[in-house]
This record gives sequence, C-alpha cells and structure tokens, in this order.
Amino acid sequence: MQSGRTSVDRLPTLEDVARVAGVSRATVSRVINGVRNVDPQLHEVVWDAVGRTGYVPNRLARSLVTRRTGTVALVVSDSESHDDDPFMGRFFADPYFGRVVGGLMSVLRQAGVQLALQIVGTEDGRRRLVGDLRNGQADGAIVLSLPAVDPLPRMLTDGGVPAVMIGRPGEAVPINYVDLANETGATLAAEHLLGRGCRRIGMISGPAEVPASHDRISGFRRTMAKHGHGWVPIEAGNFTQESGETAMRALLAEHPDLDGVFVANDLMAVGALLALREAGRPVPDQVAIVGFDDSSAAVAATPALTTVRHPLEDMAAEAARLLLARIDDPEMRVSSVIYEPTLVLRQSA
Repeated sequence: MQSGRTSVDRLPTLEDVARVAGVSRATVSRVINGVRNVDPQLHEVVWDAVGRTGYVPNRLARSLVTRRTGTVALVVSDSESHDDDPFMGRFFADPYFGRVVGGLMSVLRQAGVQLALQIVGTEDGRRRLVGDLRNGQADGAIVLSLPAVDPLPRMLTDGGVPAVMIGRPGEAVPINYVDLANETGATLAAEHLLGRGCRRIGMISGPAEVPASHDRISGFRRTMAKHGHGWVPIEAGNFTQESGETAMRALLAEHPDLDGVFVANDLMAVGALLALREAGRPVPDQVAIVGFDDSSAAVAATPALTTVRHPLEDMAAEAARLLLARIDDPEMRVSSVIYEPTLVLRQSA
C-alpha cells in the first residue's frame, strides 16, 4: 500500500485510488460503479483507498454509464400520513425499525449502495412514490408494509419496480419477500408456557388482519387446542406499549385467574408487565409472560422477557441481497426466504 493524499494542486483521480489500493484502475472502476462480482476484500481495499486519497466519485457520470443511482429506497407503507408527527417520533420508538436498517446497511454499505427512507400513508403518496421509482429516483425498493390491505406491493410489481418485502404480502402478489415462520414462533411460546405448568393462558395479539399477527394467533390457538385448550382468551393491541398495557388490563378484568400470557411483540409485553405490576400480580411467580421479537425492549424490561427470537437483522440483510440480485437480473424468478424462530429464555417465564 502506498501513501494517501495527492498534491493539493489537483483533485484525486481513479489512478490515484488504484495506486494507493495496489490494484488496477479497472478494478477501482468496477467497485465504485457497483459491479457485484468483485471480491469483497477488494471492495474493502478500494473504499479504504478512496477515503485515504479523498477521491469523490462523480455520481452523475456513474449513473449515466450504469443507468443506476446507487440508491435503494426503504419504503414504509402505513395506513396513516404521519403529518402530525413530522419527526416520526412514535414510529421510530419501536426497536423493530432500527434493527431493519442495521441489517440492510450491513449489505448495502459493502456494495457501495445508499439507503433512502420513504414513508407513505396515503393513496396519493403511494402513486407518487411508484412514479418516482419508475423515473429512476432509486434503483429499487425494500418494503415494510403495515396496513392489513396494502395496494403498494402490487403497484410496484405492476410498475416494473424491483422490490422485496420484509414480511409476506397480505395478498397473492408476484413479489420477492423474506419472512419469519410466525406460526412456529407462537407454538414455541405456547409450549413453553404449558411446559412450565401454566393452565389458564391468554394472548395479547396484534391486529388480526395483519399477516404476521394472523399467523401468530393461528399458531397459538392450534398449539393450545392440541394440548386440550379448545378456547383461549385473546385481546388485540397494535404493537405499542400502551396497547399492551390496555389489553392486559382487559384480560385481567375478564380472567383474573390468568397464570400465563403470550404477547405478540416485546413492546406490548412491556406494557403488559406494567399492568400486572399495577394489579399486584408478580411476574413470573403468579403470571408468566412470553414476548416476541427479542428486541432491546426485552432485555431492558423488568423482569427481562423470555421471548421468541425474530432475526430481523439477518432477514433485512437477506432482503437487501435479494433486491441487489433483482436489480442485476430483472428476469430472476420470484422467490421467498423463510427464517425459523427460536425461544430465548429469561426471567419472565
């Protein structure tokens, strides 16, 4: 490796980067232009040399050659506009989204691709987004779809926009997606509660019409029925801490003898813990709690949550790899990748 900065009387060039990296100019060009079949170690060497020389790639020239922007969009499709919350404080308080971004960047950074956040909550917003993507504002989209019925996945596929979803679509759409075996996760939670001797078990679910929520409810009910519990009480929340607290109070009001609760995400489980503490029901001595996600909220809770591990970082990284492959080969077949959950044992159950 040779020393970095060039003379102050000129701007650094590709040749300077190649000299410092100890590789050919062609290799530097391929790395900077996002060609995928370059050894990952060379990626690291070249980008280190870019930093040492101070070379600034000409993004306009690059896009003219490759017909790509070097940017992909993380699109959050919601049922609300969020105009009353311009800084998205409520939205990003959920650890879920930080974990997704971290997983995406672990792949995109290596490929020299930038991530742009887009949040749409109206039909007009979705139409504008699809139009912008078709006109080359980004090379493709990774989609987090929150509404139970969301037209965006079909709009993207109909518009020919390369796209990958994190979570399966709510309807049959020819789109790549990465998902978790949510029914299996719910089975793990139910069997753990039963195995520790709980006999009066309830559930706090997410909205039943959301695919992930539906699968967790289905897996929980089926497992409980398999063990002789033909009916179990369920209260729905909306994945926020406040809704978990409200749902737990409702369960206790109707079923004060509950001794176990499966909660469909960790934030709602934290709310359930607060409601149980308020009711004088110690966890886990009188009521055992199992959450879902294995997020930072699970570790910070008191007591720390036993929870179903949702490997979001790995899933997001795979979604990024799928999207880059789709951008490279628009004719690739539609595919899905399903991850298996595991149970993480802590103090709440």
